[in-house]
Amino acid sequence: MADARPVRVGLLAPMPSEMKPLAKALALQPDGAKDVFRGSIRGTELVATKTGIGTQRATDAAERLLDLADAEHVPIQHVIVCGIAGGMGPSKVCDVLFPEVVVDKVTRTEYRSQPLGGIVPDGKLVTHDDFDLGPDETNALIADGFIAVDMETSAIAAVCEKRGVSWSAVRAISDLVGVTPGDVIDLANADGTPNAGASVKYLVTKPWRIPRLLRIGYDSVKAANAAAAGAARSLRG
Repeated sequence: MADARPVRVGLLAPMPSEMKPLAKALALQPDGAKDVFRGSIRGTELVATKTGIGTQRATDAAERLLDLADAEHVPIQHVIVCGIAGGMGPSKVCDVLFPEVVVDKVTRTEYRSQPLGGIVPDGKLVTHDDFDLGPDETNALIADGFIAVDMETSAIAAVCEKRGVSWSAVRAISDLVGVTPGDVIDLANADGTPNAGASVKYLVTKPWRIPRLLRIGYDSVKAANAAAAGAARSLRG
């Protein structure tokens, strides 16, 4: 894999706000009603889809993507996870990370990435389903060398390694752990689309957080674009 360009690469992005810049950066086009996007770059076919938020949805989406490719008799040889993440320790907003090690916080299983395009991975990312981390847990993770947290990558890595497919991740920091209010996760539906009802209630009951939410939204868009550019750079390498 490290010595030959893959014939087909799969791409997974959790939310529509992460898939949109990825599709734009790679000129991906929607494939009918399958929630699948397709394209190509330098002779490599690209197949992409959204996962939704959380480890179980990420597992299911990774399985579906690999099954779809197998059914088409052109297996996916590499999977790239692309999106935003929460930063900790030395990380800053809009830093682009190609983590070397991804750890499932519950099982403590470690997965090692194999980026394409000569990218040298660096740093440790932890995946878990609890959006909010307490200060003690955050400090312990920082002490262990973690620089970012997300809710999907280790689950996708587990599927890929079980099925003998190499994988890598590109995550851009959208916000910092301990700074973003933990309840903002409720403003999104499970598929990553905005939860309009919850958002209106949140803004009415917590209007003092409006400036912070605007900042989070702005930084999230910048980070999603940066992650998409990172994925494109890896594929063009």
